[in-house]
Amino acid sequence: MSSSTPSALARLSHSWLDDGHALLAGSLFVALGLTMFAHAGLLTGGVAGMAFLVSYATGWSLALCFFVFSLPFFWLSWRRLGTAFTLKSLVAVTLVSLFTALAPQVVRFELLNVWVASVLGGFLIGFGLLALLRHQASVGGVNIVAQWLQQTRGVRAGHVQMAVDVLVVLAALAVVPPERVLQSVLGAVAVGAILTLNHRPGRYLGV
Repeated sequence: MSSSTPSALARLSHSWLDDGHALLAGSLFVALGLTMFAHAGLLTGGVAGMAFLVSYATGWSLALCFFVFSLPFFWLSWRRLGTAFTLKSLVAVTLVSLFTALAPQVVRFELLNVWVASVLGGFLIGFGLLALLRHQASVGGVNIVAQWLQQTRGVRAGHVQMAVDVLVVLAALAVVPPERVLQSVLGAVAVGAILTLNHRPGRYLGV
């Protein structure tokens, strides 16, 4: 059988250039999606959702909150997912935080419908997370837990991500108007749909 069959290709290792491109592109997508959410007054789930809540309530930097809140989860990553995954994820979290902090200086939204922001921003975050996960990296927090559960228990990362994201967004009812919560739930579903449909156990085995 030819070595170019799909099963053989799926087992090929990523080069450092492959990983570097995925980390950069994935982090940019996530940061742009978060920037759209922040501009529209939306939230998302997981650690990013907690960062949004604290940022909205206190005025603290979203990028700084996201970076700090992500750090404790790297203990689980290092213990359960290995050094390479942990280091790449730390790079991704740092890049997302940096890009999110710089985005307002280079990106302006003169007109951004909130419903469009929830879907488009969610898709951007979802595709960014997908790129990172397929190159054995994440943006920390729930993403690390979801990846660990998929690798060890066969539970789809998208299902875990979507469930936690929706719960965190619903908890935001105490902070933001109900309409914004509904729009944020739509964004969380958009993120989870990308991961659920495209990041399944056995579908993509690049390492």
